[in-house]
Amino acid sequence: MNRLRVLITGFGPFPGAPWNPTQPLVSRLTRLRRPALADIDLASHIFPVTYHAVDRELPELLARLRPHALLMFGLASRTAHVRIETRARNAVTLLWPDAAQTRARKGTIGLGPDAMMFGPHTAKLLRAARSTGIDARPSRDAGAYLCNYLSWRAIEAVGTDDHLRLAAFIHIPLLGRDTSPRKGASRITLEELVDAGEAMLMEMVKQARQARDEAAAAC
Repeated sequence: MNRLRVLITGFGPFPGAPWNPTQPLVSRLTRLRRPALADIDLASHIFPVTYHAVDRELPELLARLRPHALLMFGLASRTAHVRIETRARNAVTLLWPDAAQTRARKGTIGLGPDAMMFGPHTAKLLRAARSTGIDARPSRDAGAYLCNYLSWRAIEAVGTDDHLRLAAFIHIPLLGRDTSPRKGASRITLEELVDAGEAMLMEMVKQARQARDEAAAAC
């Protein structure tokens, strides 16, 4: 029960993106075997791109797996670099339906502030990603679709869940299906994303362990 637990998530396909590169990235990160991860329980989950799935599956995952940290990935198909999201906005698009063809009925997620911040650990994740040589940049706008929606729900959970201490959301660019970038896609390859993802995971583990130990000492 003293082992640190980290949940890594991605998304499935959605309208306009029949192949989502977060799926192989999450799979690769969950299978990492490193001495620094020997005492870490890694779990993964791929969310269907629907509001109902996020609302149903995220609480179930938190209750069953009791992760201390949540590292989430999503696809930003029009961005050529990695985006470290720093906040979630209280906004939902009324224009585009989710993968179940469900449209939001109002433009906000719920009662509360206009935005909520992930926390200062995002700056450390950014430095970790950049240390691998990848083009990574901070972002203050996670959009108004499922990535932002999951981010909002995750930040809410950090404030209410007994175990979850940290959450982070990373947007990755569109890649080709093989190791070479396809025409019109980012020049970032899956292998480079795995390297950057590993660096961010290691930093997330470090920050989550510190946050868990501080919480235990305060009790």
